[in-house]
Amino acid sequence: MPSNRSDRLARLMRAATENGTAVPAFNVPYLPLVRPICEALERHGAFGLAEVARLELYKFEAGSLAAVAEEYDRWANRRNDALHLDHVPVIDEDNLTVDYTALIAEGIALGYDSVMVDGSRLSFEGNIDAAARVVAMAHPEGVLVEAELGAVLGHESGPMPPYDELFATKRGFTEPDQARSYVEQSGVDWLSVSVGSVHGAIAPSTKGQTKVTARLDVERVSELRAATGVPLVLHGGSGIAVEYLRAAIGAGMAKVNVATDIRQPYERALAAGGSVADGQAAAAHALDRLLTDVLQLDGSLAMLQSLIGERS
Repeated sequence: MPSNRSDRLARLMRAATENGTAVPAFNVPYLPLVRPICEALERHGAFGLAEVARLELYKFEAGSLAAVAEEYDRWANRRNDALHLDHVPVIDEDNLTVDYTALIAEGIALGYDSVMVDGSRLSFEGNIDAAARVVAMAHPEGVLVEAELGAVLGHESGPMPPYDELFATKRGFTEPDQARSYVEQSGVDWLSVSVGSVHGAIAPSTKGQTKVTARLDVERVSELRAATGVPLVLHGGSGIAVEYLRAAIGAGMAKVNVATDIRQPYERALAAGGSVADGQAAAAHALDRLLTDVLQLDGSLAMLQSLIGERS
């Protein structure tokens, strides 16, 4: 049976989907970023998630799932936020096989409210099987499950294809008919889809580079929402042209993942000789801009609470 927290999170996500607003999810490549994320959500009266992906444990300095959960518990108020385990791949960006069920089981045991399995490098049938396996693990513990169908590029080693070519050919974009079948067969709660966004580079030589200004196929978002009936997730939410981002949210893109836009200000502050506090301040400034000017989510918690019948 779902826990009260997972039931609330599921209802907030559905309310966001049905009313054209977003639940932002901010990644934690460095442990000190948990504090500005939680404080910004509370400061702006918004609802969102703090999240950590497997690659942030090994290629950045998040440390461990336990360390992130402990830091989250220090700063979260749990009305404005929840904790998500992002991208646990079955095959990772280096084409290595991952013991994904062990890491997801650890996240569930530590109290993460939702988890993501990424089987996007598998066959369609293999992806369904991996997602269904995680659903069978998570749902009895009251934990929601996100999965990915399609290919959001950017984390792989080597150069990406030219972005205009990628968008024009719809390479890796999620197909609505496949998405319908995927959700029905796997039982996932949320679906990450590919509609034009790209991940930020993570290689040491490129991770400081400015992301390409991406576009989104908003019509495809509408088709996927109608086909699946579940909240959709946008990975690679940094660097997207604002008009496309807002249109996609209005079409049903409920969860928007943001990493580069807060990671790079933190990194630049420390590279310039600043302290961790300076890095946190730089991230907080970026979060203020994202929540107010880009995503326009000031006061979103109260609005979502009213939609699900929860008292402020």
